[in-house]
Amino acid sequence: MKSIEELSAEHEGIKSALEILEKMCARLERGEKVPTAHLQDMAAFIKEFADRCHHAKEETVLFPEMEKAGVPREGGPIGAMLSEHEAGRSYVKGLVSGITAYEAGAKGAAGTILENARGYIELLREHISKEDSVLYPMAEKCLSTETDAAMLARFEKIEIEEIGGGRHEEFHAMLEKMENEYLNRK
Repeated sequence: MKSIEELSAEHEGIKSALEILEKMCARLERGEKVPTAHLQDMAAFIKEFADRCHHAKEETVLFPEMEKAGVPREGGPIGAMLSEHEAGRSYVKGLVSGITAYEAGAKGAAGTILENARGYIELLREHISKEDSVLYPMAEKCLSTETDAAMLARFEKIEIEEIGGGRHEEFHAMLEKMENEYLNRK
């Protein structure tokens, strides 16, 4: 597997999580209860898998390698992606705050969850589309086979150090369970 293939495969898991989160939002909008554990699991997936693992691979490995190959950070796609990562983190902070308030039964907590979750969903869908259609093809053109192999090794190290061995698989099992619950996939 190539480094870009790994990142693209991770996008598929993230897109599934966004779809599940969207269904959770729809239930909240209808005034239905969503189990706090499900909301917390989704927030954990976003914080650990999407940010501390996937975005870390991009920020500490892919983007610097692309810069070494001549792709500018400022005024180009790398700078835009970094800015969107930060915007996503802001939405996630608001989402976690809303989930904590929701768990405590605070009035308006569902609205906080909805505002931040919907903002995050919209941002990440557009972000992933840009990476898949512009940034990743650009990376494949400018990175050598040797660089790619080294990047894959560094990706593995990030996974172990940032989220822990086996956690990737745990997240995928959690997503599958949530897909069954929220997306009627069996």
